This record gives sequence, structure tokens and C-alpha cells, in this order.
Amino acid sequence: MIPLSLAPKTRADDHWRAYFEHAIRARPRFGAAPDFLRADIVTTLRRLIPTDAEVLEVGCGAGEALDALPNRVRHGIDYTPAAVSRAKELHPELHVTNEDALSFDRPDRYDAIIADRLIHGVPDIQRLLENLAHHLTRDGRIFLTCFNYLWEAAIRAGELAGLKIPTPENNWLSDSDLQNLFTIANLEVVKFEDRMILPANVPVVGKFINRYVGTLPGIRIASLYRVYVLRRRADPVARQPSVTVVVPARNEEGNVPNIIARTPVMGSNTELIFVEGGSTDNTRGAIEEAIRKYRGPLKLSLYQQTGKGKGDAVRLGFSKARGDLLMILDADLTVPPEELPKFYDVMVRGLTDYVHGTRLVYPMESEAMRFLNKLGNIGFSKMFSFLLNQPLKDTLCGTKVLWRQDYERLAANRDYFGDFDPFGDYDLIFGASKLNLKILEIPIRYRDRTYGTTNISRFRHGWMLLKMCGVAATKLKFV
Repeated sequence: MIPLSLAPKTRADDHWRAYFEHAIRARPRFGAAPDFLRADIVTTLRRLIPTDAEVLEVGCGAGEALDALPNRVRHGIDYTPAAVSRAKELHPELHVTNEDALSFDRPDRYDAIIADRLIHGVPDIQRLLENLAHHLTRDGRIFLTCFNYLWEAAIRAGELAGLKIPTPENNWLSDSDLQNLFTIANLEVVKFEDRMILPANVPVVGKFINRYVGTLPGIRIASLYRVYVLRRRADPVARQPSVTVVVPARNEEGNVPNIIARTPVMGSNTELIFVEGGSTDNTRGAIEEAIRKYRGPLKLSLYQQTGKGKGDAVRLGFSKARGDLLMILDADLTVPPEELPKFYDVMVRGLTDYVHGTRLVYPMESEAMRFLNKLGNIGFSKMFSFLLNQPLKDTLCGTKVLWRQDYERLAANRDYFGDFDPFGDYDLIFGASKLNLKILEIPIRYRDRTYGTTNISRFRHGWMLLKMCGVAATKLKFV
């Protein structure tokens, strides 16, 4: 591979440099539309980038986006001296330097790297992506914005009309073009958002069209721009991480012996934490007795839940966990504990950041899920796939796995959603989406209960799920 610093220059480089030198202080005759677009991009980035991330923006211009972020570390680079001078003049608290996005090389690594519409003007997008990936932390993300190629003619018309400063010849890429480049650069898409159908601040109707109508399937393909959230394809974990399996257990006395006997040892060691609360049978006594008699390799413990709901039980168990990798196992054993190594494997191979099971791929045993419950799960899954911009087939499968360090970040940012979820499933899924974690599902075979009855009330809990949709809509989708 040719060193980045020796990448050949093209005639277009000079044209783009001249354009940026001019554009940093110039304005189009009618500047409302570019200002409106820039404000929407800045608002979107502010929402997508976690507040604890260390941020770098390449091609930062005068630093408007960086200045709007609340993050403690905000670095910027731009290859035009005029832009760097302007950024320092307007935002002296920012750290902005004169460097080329294709060839800069620094020891710093960043949790979030912004490349706002930069792909349209660089001579080599592959080199850009590879260099950005090189400067990510292990769990870092690239936030890449680009125009929809379907808008090429409209944007050129806007330049002729004075709505936008004319640019040199652009790179216009389809999604398949970009996906190909992401693969070459060893990157993958975590999620994306299509933004803005109406690129103008039209009173009353403009906000409604952009926020609601423009996000609908079939319409959003005409959006003006897209934000990709990218992660570097991770290498397998070098060591064997330890594992904590948390089992919320209410009225599950008869399942306790099988939970302990069938939970496999994973990683360097595995602890099994029971959280019991509100049982009307002898679940607590059965767990205590099993722990006293146990002589196997698992590390067993029991905690008494003082709050209510599965979500509260999971949070208590996770707060006591010592493992690197956190797992939830439902005590009803409808998801077999023998399936847990599948979840462990995809995590340590670096294939995802968060994984949960899906019960809706393989045929179920006859009594595993009632017909109306299955219809409801399918309907809500399609709705949540739309609301989260990530495909999810089964949001309510109880088996969920994530790294403890990611859970701690999720818990620290829980105030964004509030205490809204008695199940605990959506607290984790929404939190993972907000942190831009890659979400993966593993098909599992859903089994009949062998003891006890379900704690799910289809109508009462169905109403709660509708409220979960409302949370996702207002906090993640229509924003």
C-alpha cells in the first residue's frame, strides 16, 4: 500500500482547496437553506454522539459542529489555513489544527470521529475511511454524513439559483457504493438515519414533514442526506473474559435445580446470580438450599429484590456482577441455558456489541407462546425496527448479553429515557441504540415451560409495550 503521505494529488484538489478557502467567509445570496441544513446536521450529531466520547471532526471548517457538542474533548482538523484561523477566532476553546484528513497521523485515538459531507470532495474516499478507522478507539464510531445522490440535480439547481455556493465536481455515491467502500476499509454500519425531505424552514408544515412524514418507509428514500454510524470490524478478544449470568426468579421454585445443573461454564469463570423477589412459592428457599449443597465450578449467589419487576431485578443483579460479560437468563428455561455459549461466542469474536435471542425464527413447541402473544411480538418487533433504525425480530426475548463496561455507560446515561421500563428489555435495547452499539440477534428454539405459569399479562403488558413505542418515538426517532 502506498503511504498516505505519498497519495497523488489531482487537479480537483486545487479546485476544492480554492472553494473551501472562499466558502469559509463567503455566503450565498440566499443563505437560509444552507443554515437550515447545517443546524439539522449539528442537532443530529449532538443527539447521536455520546456525551462521554472524545471527539475529532475532520474537515471541521469554522468549528460550528464541534462548538455545539457538550463533550469535554473536541479536536478538529481542516486542510485549509483559513478555516483553522476562522475556527480559532470564533471558538478559541477548541483544539483545531491544519491537517489533511487523508494523511494526518497522530497518536490520539477517538471515541467519535465526524466526517460531515467530506466524502463529496476528497480525491480518495477509501484512504479517508481507512485513516479515520486507524484513529478510532476499539469501541469508537465514525459519524459520516453525505447527500443522497438522487438530489444531485436539485443541489446543482440550488447553486445556480444562489441558494448554495457552487462547488467543484462532487463525488456522488449510492448506498451500494458506500457499502462497498466500508467493506474495503474494514468498517461496518451500526445504523443510519435519513434526514430532511424539505430543506427549508417552512412555518407550521416544515417541521411536521421533516420530523414525521420524512421518516416513513417509502418516503425517506427521498431524504436530502443520510448519517451513517460506522464501527471498525473488531478483532476477536485476545483473552477469555469472565461471565456473569443473572437469573431473575419469581415463582420458579421447580426450575432452580435445572438452572444450576444446565448453566455451562464459559470464559475464564462463570458466576450465576439469582435475584428473587415477590415469590408466593418457596423459590428463595430452593435457591438457598441449592447454593448450600452445590460443589461445582459455577460461583453462585442470591440477592433479595426490594423493588418490583424484572427490570429492577436485572439492574440489581448487574450491579453485583463481577464478570466482564453480562448475560440474562429467564428462570422459566424456555430459552435453554445450553444456548448461552452461542451468545458468548459472537461477543468474543467481535461480531457485535450487544446480542439477544430471537424466538421467531425456528418453530416453537406447542405451548411455548400463545397465539395472540406471538402476533403481538411480531407486530411490536416491526414497529421497533422502524423506530430504532436497526432490524429487530424479537425485542422481548429475555436472553440478552452485553459487555459490563457498555452496561455501565448505559446505566450512567439512563436519565435520557428515565425510569420507564418495568420489563428491563427496552431499557437495555434503547440504551444500546443510544450508545450506537451494534445489535445482533441469535435464533433460538423456544421451549414449553416445565414448571409454573407465565408472569405475562397480554393486555396489561401490551399497553405497556405501546408506551415503550412512545418513548422510542419521542426520544430516538421523531427528533
